Amino acid sequence: MTKYGISILLICFFGIFTCFAQVSADCANAVPICYNTPVNGGTNGYGIDDYNGASISGCITQGSGTIETNSAWYTFKIGEVGQLGFNIGFDSNEDWDFALYRTNDCNALGDPVRCNYFDNSDDSSYIGVGEDPTGIENIQYDDWLLVEPGEEYLLMINNFSNNNSGFSIQFSGTIFVEFPNSALDCDIIDNLLGPPIIACDNETVVLDATTTDAITYEWYLDAGTGYQRIPGESDPELSVAVSGMYRVLVVRPLGNNLISETQVAYAPSPETYELEDETACLDGTVIDFNEKDAEALGGQSPLDFRVSYHESFEDAFDGANALSKEFVPTQVSQTIYVRTTSIENSMCFDASESFEVEGIELPILDFDTEVYICGDEPVVTIGQRIPDASFAYEWSSGQTSSLITVAEPGVYTLSVTNTQGLIQCITVRSVTVVFSSPPVISDITIEYEDDASNMVNVYLEENGDFEYQVDDQAPQNSSVFNNLFPGEHTITVRDSNGCGSDTRDIVVVGFPKFFTPNGDNVNDVWKVDGLSALEDPVITIYDRYGKLLYQIFEDSSGWNGSFNGQLLPESDYWFKLSYTNSLGENTNASYINNHFTLKR
Repeated sequence: MTKYGISILLICFFGIFTCFAQVSADCANAVPICYNTPVNGGTNGYGIDDYNGASISGCITQGSGTIETNSAWYTFKIGEVGQLGFNIGFDSNEDWDFALYRTNDCNALGDPVRCNYFDNSDDSSYIGVGEDPTGIENIQYDDWLLVEPGEEYLLMINNFSNNNSGFSIQFSGTIFVEFPNSALDCDIIDNLLGPPIIACDNETVVLDATTTDAITYEWYLDAGTGYQRIPGESDPELSVAVSGMYRVLVVRPLGNNLISETQVAYAPSPETYELEDETACLDGTVIDFNEKDAEALGGQSPLDFRVSYHESFEDAFDGANALSKEFVPTQVSQTIYVRTTSIENSMCFDASESFEVEGIELPILDFDTEVYICGDEPVVTIGQRIPDASFAYEWSSGQTSSLITVAEPGVYTLSVTNTQGLIQCITVRSVTVVFSSPPVISDITIEYEDDASNMVNVYLEENGDFEYQVDDQAPQNSSVFNNLFPGEHTITVRDSNGCGSDTRDIVVVGFPKFFTPNGDNVNDVWKVDGLSALEDPVITIYDRYGKLLYQIFEDSSGWNGSFNGQLLPESDYWFKLSYTNSLGENTNASYINNHFTLKR
């Protein structure tokens, strides 16, 4: 844990003080806001109709009578250049809306530059401009304003719910970080003692009534029972330590005495207590920061203080970029900075504590999740090649090493555990082991109609994950090839998992299944198409006893069904095809259905 010394910076102010209500239901009497934000104890109705009977102004629409229901009007003037926003805080059971106008003329409001009308169905505690201070995504927020010195604004806040426990205003934005005391122009308030002051209970407020020709000063305090003289106080400055209404009487020589009043309200200052460090696996595990709020608050009430968590001390100090309470660590080591803020006044905060979030890395497993065992390799080794000695390994099959050797197909799961104290971070990875055998071509059939239409079917002894290829063409998943050119081809079948291949040479030619040599000039001769695609092709025809009957060469007109001038009977006859292959070897063609029928 680390403590930091801090100094209070007047960035924004927030509070609810029912005993010192500052609220005006009419635009003409809008309460001026300086660098101290006025607070109130609720609204009750409206005075005159500032919208002159209109039914709509920006996103605010007419209710049962006028646009205003229970309204409060405020005005402020910009003193610097920058980004400005504000948060309107209220009871989450109530429904408040607002409209912001860039003007100081109540008779010419125009359209609002920022406007909210959503009902409070998600039970938010804030509406406003900029970002919800709790860090949640809140649709009841409009975009930041970019403001210039001299711009004047009117803000109407309206209560549309039956409950009315009041609201508060908290300014935000970079302009209040860069110019905490001049972001808003205080000349808008014409008062010797200045605007109302909201302070933290560990501060001393000094009221300054210095007047050039003053003889003496009388100071009074109304703590709820009327103004009472403060004994012994006659200096132009008064150090204030309690909440109340303060009055000064400035006694002047000519009797033209001055009287000025202002409000001072103190909000409780929180203390952030020491928080325990957290440890979690870096696997998306959520650390619930809501449960750490009680640690930060100690015995302080969550109704009085809000706890937020930040990635840097600067963000914690500024109350910016609050982390989600459902925090997912992504780093091995990270410091989380804690801010405890008064709900009444966000100026009162403590950003002195932090804690560490230690992330436990998950074991990294990078081995293949699919492994194939080829038929000629009966075993295979699977798992993590380079183990970490600080991790524990366990397989679903019972082994406790990072690598195992298996000889059976199946799914093998490895669990690797990184143990840090009482926390175990586990990575799981599974391997599917598949046996795969090389393909074996059992048969090839060739169906030939003509040189442009044919079909080759490849048959295997066993099914598997195979790819089929003819010659040098791209492999395909189908075992059927269509419309191959006549001639010699090489069919290759490969195991897709790298477990071998089988190759066959085929010849694509066509021949009729029968012929009728009866002199009608139809099918009178039997011949083979596509021989011109082969080198030195020879067709040799036999009878069923293997007797050589005839030979057909490339330029032959075919066989007429006779032998030595004698007509042969009707019967089945056989043939073989020989040719010179691409290696220059004389060979017989395979996979040709080499018989046909002679009919008379």
